[in-house]
Amino acid sequence: MTAVPAVRAPAPGVLERLMPGYPDPRHWRRAPVTGQHYLDLGSGSPVLFLHGNPAWSYVWRKLLHRLAPHARCLAPDLPGFGLSRHLRPAGGVPDPYEAQLEGLDALHRHLVNDRGLPERGWTFVLHDWGGPLGVAWALRNPGVVERLVVCNTVAFPFPDGFRLPFYLRWIRDHRPVSGLVHRTNGFARTAVRAGVHRPLSPAERRAFLRPYARRAERGALTDAVRAIPRDPADPVWRLLEPPAGGTGLTDLPVLVGWGMRDPVFTPDLAAEWERRFPRAAVHRFPDAGHYVMEDAAPELADLIRDFLGER
Repeated sequence: MTAVPAVRAPAPGVLERLMPGYPDPRHWRRAPVTGQHYLDLGSGSPVLFLHGNPAWSYVWRKLLHRLAPHARCLAPDLPGFGLSRHLRPAGGVPDPYEAQLEGLDALHRHLVNDRGLPERGWTFVLHDWGGPLGVAWALRNPGVVERLVVCNTVAFPFPDGFRLPFYLRWIRDHRPVSGLVHRTNGFARTAVRAGVHRPLSPAERRAFLRPYARRAERGALTDAVRAIPRDPADPVWRLLEPPAGGTGLTDLPVLVGWGMRDPVFTPDLAAEWERRFPRAAVHRFPDAGHYVMEDAAPELADLIRDFLGER
């Protein structure tokens, strides 16, 4: 097996200044072969936290500290995000969804074969782009995921009447706009302010943006926006269809924690989750934005803790 160098981490005091609240380096890991970075805290049943775009594992820090006493919490940086790196082919990744699903395959194999985690019985906590990725992977690997926690994301075609904000459509559909956003890091800089109802501290905002300080490190952010489906016929949605004759994930226990001040994933999408999963426990946070795990961390952590304890 190919050896992968350890993640280079600053000293504890420096780390707290650079990335306040982020778990210390004894919880940092890299998956062999792929070099994907992830956090590993706690013990017990495995809970995998999948972030969105333009975030990284830093966005889960508040939940991880609260839930680690109750579960084995694993928070990867998706390839190309955060402290994970990958070689980006000229012209970008042809299929970002397949690339990310392959990364999840490799991570799960590593965690089971090398770290001794169980093959099944997993809980997935999904946000933003992590939602369709996590659901698509669970459908491809039936029986592995035991329950879902959903936070401001989609895993189904957008319902009638829903429309992406104009700025996401511009980035997705117009290369000059996406090129400008890529050069200025405008998407991440906007998200770190507009995505929360309670402003982050300046140090937290800097930490959120730190992995994307260099232009060469922002490719996955732009690729993910360009890959947003355009209409219900987009082939991406087929990744979220259950196999022929199967029920998909509708029989799984589902917890929905929704920030109601999200400018992108609006309350109508929370209602769509409720319609598609009528047995789901749905909790709406009126004073939380897109990053509900930032705005409502204590309340959301308590809900997830209790959800993990249910049978």
